[in-house]
Amino acid sequence: ENFKPGQVLDSLKVPDNHLAINRKLHFSIAEDDDNVHFEIDSLTGDLYLSKELDYETDSHFLLQVIIKDYNNPPQNSTVFLSIDVEDKNDHSPHFQDDFVVIGIEENVPLGTLVYTFDAKDGDGSFLNSKIEYSLEVSNMSENPFLIHPLSGSLTTASPLDREITRSVILTVFAEDQAINLTERRLDSLAVKIVILDVNDNSPNFMSSPLSYVTEDVEVGFLVHHIIAKDPDEGRNGQVTYHILSGNENKAFVLDEITGLLTTAQFLDREVQERYSLTVMALDDGSPALSATQVLTIVVLDVNDETPVFLKQLYETAVHENQDPGEFVIKVEAVDRDAGLNSLLQYEILPGAGYEKFKMNSDSGELVTAASLDRETQEVFRIKGSPSRSSTAQLYLTVLDENDHSPLFAKTQYQISVTEDLEEGSAILDLSASDEDDGLNGEVMYSLIDDTYGAFAIDSVTGSVVTTKALDRETKSQYTFRAVASDCSTHFPRSTTVMTVLIQDVNDNVPKFEQSYYEASVWEGQSPKTDIIQVFAADLDSGRNGETEYSILSGNENGTFLIDSVRGILATNTGLDYENTSSYRFVSASHQLVLLASDRGTPSLNSTATVLITVLDVNDNPPAFSSPEYHVHVKESIPIGSHITEVSAKDCDAGANAEITYTIISGNDRGHFYLDGRTGSVNLMKTLDYEDTVKFTLIIQAT
Repeated sequence: ENFKPGQVLDSLKVPDNHLAINRKLHFSIAEDDDNVHFEIDSLTGDLYLSKELDYETDSHFLLQVIIKDYNNPPQNSTVFLSIDVEDKNDHSPHFQDDFVVIGIEENVPLGTLVYTFDAKDGDGSFLNSKIEYSLEVSNMSENPFLIHPLSGSLTTASPLDREITRSVILTVFAEDQAINLTERRLDSLAVKIVILDVNDNSPNFMSSPLSYVTEDVEVGFLVHHIIAKDPDEGRNGQVTYHILSGNENKAFVLDEITGLLTTAQFLDREVQERYSLTVMALDDGSPALSATQVLTIVVLDVNDETPVFLKQLYETAVHENQDPGEFVIKVEAVDRDAGLNSLLQYEILPGAGYEKFKMNSDSGELVTAASLDRETQEVFRIKGSPSRSSTAQLYLTVLDENDHSPLFAKTQYQISVTEDLEEGSAILDLSASDEDDGLNGEVMYSLIDDTYGAFAIDSVTGSVVTTKALDRETKSQYTFRAVASDCSTHFPRSTTVMTVLIQDVNDNVPKFEQSYYEASVWEGQSPKTDIIQVFAADLDSGRNGETEYSILSGNENGTFLIDSVRGILATNTGLDYENTSSYRFVSASHQLVLLASDRGTPSLNSTATVLITVLDVNDNPPAFSSPEYHVHVKESIPIGSHITEVSAKDCDAGANAEITYTIISGNDRGHFYLDGRTGSVNLMKTLDYEDTVKFTLIIQAT
């Protein structure tokens, strides 16, 4: 379509066989063809382009060319010329708008369709008008959007957050797909995507959760300014303030809009020294989001309280004969103020006997200044006061001393108990005496050291009992201490050492190392030949743990004997493999059941099985079934004929019983062949009665 006007497109040539050479021809385009794009040279037949072509307007032309022959006789000819216009990529893709603003909420899911771009390309052919889309982001390091290259659909590719990015500037490109890369054309569109706010942020407190106020402030005093920020915009970011709890007595008022917290009544630190208000910040979104903060208000002290003794009359007792400085009592007064306002000083007011006592002015502790004698003065009345105003009286009684400790009858005990003692059985009653009176003379018993949970003591009676089943094989001795203490304040006490020996009871069965043994012995061994030694262990001690061995069954003929102490099993008689009965699955074997018994009363025992295999010795020669074999044959029998078969038996076993046959004499001329394995005799040479009437063969079996 970009062919320039005035250029020759083609030249019509008339075939030689159509019109004669040198004839005068005239070329023209039919007048009914309403086409002004082409002209033809009437003399030469050259076809010219007279007007620019546009593929998008007309992509095909059909011209009727008339050829006139003016020679005699005149002739006319018509040619139809089909012209296809090829598309040229002469149109760029274009967007309808130069700038687009799009809004999208920040909470849309990934893959949400944001916008569909539709660029147009005026070219006619497929690739020249096929558009592919791409995009660039100008104000972010990462692009949260994705465009489909063919459909132009813009979708979200990553989560959006308006509080981080309020808008995104994109450049969208539309490029055609002309085959020649250098001829491709493109257009671009600036796009601004505005991230629309969603109420996805709760208010966040910025102000301190701690405030201080003195207790003497006036009503309406500003205590604290509560501030919370919400990064959302518009109504979603508008915050109001509310007290949820902690203000039940209506001590404070909170302005919902400004967040200013003021006093609503007079404060008194001695009534309540701190307030914990749960404050809520609420935005105006839909649905609304909120945050809470616990605001602690500390009421600071003002010196407005008088000290007061906890009691107006104190009564106590102190032991006689104590050195000066003995603690008597601590009196205490309280001042509801705090800090320096609550620090107190104590003193004793003059009175009878006050010189025998001394008061710590800071702590209020009263101690003796001299040794007291109960017989001289039993009761003292002392008056003291804090330095400002309050007074209290002390009534003091002198008491008897706890000057004796409980004593056990012995410093150590050793007892023996059997291990089968039932749980809860008493094994010893301990007793300790205390010469003091009252609580000072009441004795309590306890155990120290680890008894492994086996023993306990009655705290009142001193009876020692078992608390679980005992097992000598686990632990044979326990050593621990018992303590006797009185019930006085200072707990004087004494100890005794207890040793408990656990005596054995026959409660363990002798146990063989194996339940099944296998052994072997050659036949022909002399009596008392050792075969195997077995061992059984018994965890008991003494005679309860001594083990004796015996044969329980399988030895009815007395073939074997066992050492009752060492457990050595030996032969009692000579063994003959050939005469041994089969007791189990194995030929020539003996199965014995051994018994291991302890010497306890009653005796306990267990068993084990021993399989003894008697091994064969080659002590029997082969024996022929007959000492002589008489055979009659005809002299005409053919070579290879079977003559007879000899047979011998051997009472031994295995290789010892395998027999080999040989001819030792009578076959000098080789008339016969003897199979050494089967004993079969066959003819090897022709017999001649006239030559030899009788053959005597001596055959040996080995």
